[in-house]
Amino acid sequence: MTTHAKPLLVFDLDGTLAHTADDLMGTLNFVLAQNGIAALPVDKAHSLLGAGARALLRRGFAAQGETLDEARIETLFEVFIRHYGENIAIHSHLFPGAREALDRFADSGFRFAVCTNKVEALAVKLLNALKVAPRFDAICGQDSAIIDGRAVQKPDPRALLHAITLAGGVPDHAIMIGDSKTDIDTARAAGIPVIAVDFGYTDVPVADLNPDIVISHFSELWDAVHHIRHNRV
Repeated sequence: MTTHAKPLLVFDLDGTLAHTADDLMGTLNFVLAQNGIAALPVDKAHSLLGAGARALLRRGFAAQGETLDEARIETLFEVFIRHYGENIAIHSHLFPGAREALDRFADSGFRFAVCTNKVEALAVKLLNALKVAPRFDAICGQDSAIIDGRAVQKPDPRALLHAITLAGGVPDHAIMIGDSKTDIDTARAAGIPVIAVDFGYTDVPVADLNPDIVISHFSELWDAVHHIRHNRV
C-alpha cells in the first residue's frame, strides 16, 4: 500500500452530499409539462435519480407511459440542462452534518473529490451555490473522464479512478461515499471501499446492496471512515 498519499474521500453529489431532489424533479416536471405530460411527485425521486439527466428523462417519461428514442432524449436533454442550470439551487441544500464533517476531515489532512453523474459544469455550479466548491480537489461529472475518445460515467470504475487521480489521491487511500447501487457498483469495480448513506435516492435499501458500512447521518462518517482505514489490508 502506498503510504505517502493523503487519504481521500470521494463523494457522490445528489442524494449523498446534497438534497437536490426538489430542483431536479422541478426541472423534470418542467420538461414533462412542455410535452403535455402530467407532473411527477417529488417522492418519485428515489426511483428516478442517480444515473444522470438523460436517464432521469428516460425514466421520468417512462413513468408516465412515454418511451423516448435517443434523438428525442438528446433534444430534451438540452432543454433540461438549460432550465436546471437556471434553477439549480432554489431548494437544494447540503444534508445535515455534511459541512461539519468536511471541516473535521480537512483538519485531519484529508483530501476531497466529487464523482457524480451530473454534468461537470452543473456540479461545479451547484457546489459553488452551496459554498463548498473550494473544498474539493476534483469535481468530476458524467463528461469529465474521457477514455478512448468518449466520456465514461458511473458505474464505469474509470470515472471514479479519474476523480481519484485528478484529486491527487491513490486508490489505496480512497473511500467512496454514495447513496445508490450505482455508487456501490462503481466502488466495487474500482476496488475502493464504499460507505453508503441511507437518506439518499434509491428504491432499494442501501443495506441490501452490501456496502462496507451504512450511515444515517454525517456525524457517523468519522467513525465509519476510521473503521475502514483501520481494517484495510
